[in-house]
Amino acid sequence: MRRQGNFFTVISMAIPAELIDAIRQNTSREPSPAVSLLVAEILCRYGERVQGILFYGSCLHKGEDLDGLFDLYVLVDDYRSVNKNFLQAFLNRLLPPNVFYLEAPFADKRVRAKYAILSLDDLRRGTSKRWFHSYLWARFCQPTALVYARDAKVAQQVYTGFAQAVITFVSRVLPRLPPQFTCRELWQIGLGLSYRAEFRPERPDQQVRLFDAGQGYFEDITRKVFAGLPCGVTSESSQDNGLYSVRIPNSVRFLSRLTWGMRIIQGKVLSVLRLIKGTLTFEGGVDYILWKIKRHTGVTVKVGPFLKRHPILAMGVLSWRLYRLGGIR
Repeated sequence: MRRQGNFFTVISMAIPAELIDAIRQNTSREPSPAVSLLVAEILCRYGERVQGILFYGSCLHKGEDLDGLFDLYVLVDDYRSVNKNFLQAFLNRLLPPNVFYLEAPFADKRVRAKYAILSLDDLRRGTSKRWFHSYLWARFCQPTALVYARDAKVAQQVYTGFAQAVITFVSRVLPRLPPQFTCRELWQIGLGLSYRAEFRPERPDQQVRLFDAGQGYFEDITRKVFAGLPCGVTSESSQDNGLYSVRIPNSVRFLSRLTWGMRIIQGKVLSVLRLIKGTLTFEGGVDYILWKIKRHTGVTVKVGPFLKRHPILAMGVLSWRLYRLGGIR
């Protein structure tokens, strides 16, 4: 791979068509009966206001666990038409996404899902190189299945957004890597940084397990991005060792450390605000958060009836207790 251009030009690179095609091929799939049921329920709720539905998270990566919680994103054109009132729509626009809860009977079980309402415009903005925080571009650079699209134009917009998320992710992570690195190290370090930029109760090895679950996907899209980078990323594949080399000025590395520090602080604040906002969107919000914490970390945090009746106060108390128990890293 030739070395040319300046590192700063990476943030303005065009999206390679090969990258979009690779993402489409790796993430296109027929939804399972359980996911199809959830898609039908969402379409029943919102009808033609739905532009697309994305399947994301642990149930996608590890295989569908009907006792787990499915993670979905519902893409819309307008927040006002899909929220119950002006306040919800305003909060959705101010701090996307809004998160809602859904469950439906399936065979002899009940499948459960949480779905996030996000506009197509916010998907485009949140995955772009101009979006500072990693909340959206670090999510959608990971394997995400498009399980419903209103038409081919929407599907193309979604896959283009995914491709842009990968480019944004790689450009933000490269300055934090050593001069020689592997694909695994790129994604492990990058996902670790993005996890720290949120209020996430994840196990320390989560990013490793995520890479291993989708290794073929990550290796394929990494090659496609590096093939189009206008800066010096060199493949050492001739030695058959899977190494890449990159030369980045020390000033860029220093600036990257500063910006990631800012991103982590900003992300903690935004995550707390999203947790508070989330308690307003579906019943049992505190119970859901407690369930998710225990599922991801094994940490059990007790919250009494009084705090469950006052979810905003509960978030502050819960955050402190979880921190003291080691559930937040």
